[in-house]
Amino acid sequence: MLRFHFSAEDLARTRVAAAPHPLWEIASSLHRFQTPSGRWAYAHWYRPARERLREAGLEGAVRRVLLPLFPRAAYFPDFLTPLEGTEGLEAGLEAILATPPDQVAAELAALARVVRVPAQLGRLTEREARAELVDILRAYHRAVIAPHERWVDECLHTERIRLARHLLDGGTEGLLEGIGPAVRWEHPRLEVRPYPTENDIRLEGRGLLLIPSYFCWKGPISLADPALPPVLIYSLHHEVPTAPVRSPAGSAGPSSLQVLLGRARAAVLQAAASGATTTEAARRAGVSPATATHHTTALRDAGLITSHRDGNTVIHTLTLLGATMLTSNPGSPLQGFSSAHEAR
Repeated sequence: MLRFHFSAEDLARTRVAAAPHPLWEIASSLHRFQTPSGRWAYAHWYRPARERLREAGLEGAVRRVLLPLFPRAAYFPDFLTPLEGTEGLEAGLEAILATPPDQVAAELAALARVVRVPAQLGRLTEREARAELVDILRAYHRAVIAPHERWVDECLHTERIRLARHLLDGGTEGLLEGIGPAVRWEHPRLEVRPYPTENDIRLEGRGLLLIPSYFCWKGPISLADPALPPVLIYSLHHEVPTAPVRSPAGSAGPSSLQVLLGRARAAVLQAAASGATTTEAARRAGVSPATATHHTTALRDAGLITSHRDGNTVIHTLTLLGATMLTSNPGSPLQGFSSAHEAR
């Protein structure tokens, strides 16, 4: 079991990542290649990703370098997923490059106690070898993560809104209780079970950064070293995704939702997924505010959205029926949520 021990100060400093962490997404996506578990949830990604790796000439590097460094096991080195990755891929890669050699050596030794480590990876204590690793990670991200960045970004945005509702209803404790079934809040502890190791992390005023991950499947993950900034990476909730329909020319074809509602009205409904004013919905749909008002009225009459006045603005949000319609629509950022979890 993994336990995070909170003080009142830690509760105040708990927050949710504003964007995907590219290095954690790299790590979790590499785990998807190592197990068939949950592969149905990534069927739209798995085969194209393998093809892109082959086209980019990266299959050998993934097999020789990345898979041994990121095993789907109880441990992989902390220096591969630095906190700086919250600032973007390049910031994270620079942090890997700047890792002190003694930290690299200690973490590789810890890895060797869990899995067999190829001898050539011992060179990672040298900056030149880490520069080669950084190049491989950058190329891997470009090949298999970057093509899905927009989807991943939208899923994370939707997850932040889901958590925001838990926060508004129950405060920080409500937020923590809403993470998922593998995570349980027992004041003053956040418990993750099952977990491959027994670990207690005392936050001691540092707070906890929650990082929702698209490619993390099921079990939450944290860093092994309790002295590092505390993070908890956990899976977005998946169900079977459907790839967007493509026209013969390769451009995106109309979704079933657009066929049913019309392009503009479907766009207004999608805007309501994150809570939108009439002006924001109009901008999203590319129509005038007056036309957007007509669409929101129709959607509200159909029971798909609800509207609430906040000062001088009206905020439109989805009803359960509207959310169900979106999650059933191919290509929707809300599609792909369920509650299954497994340990790393």
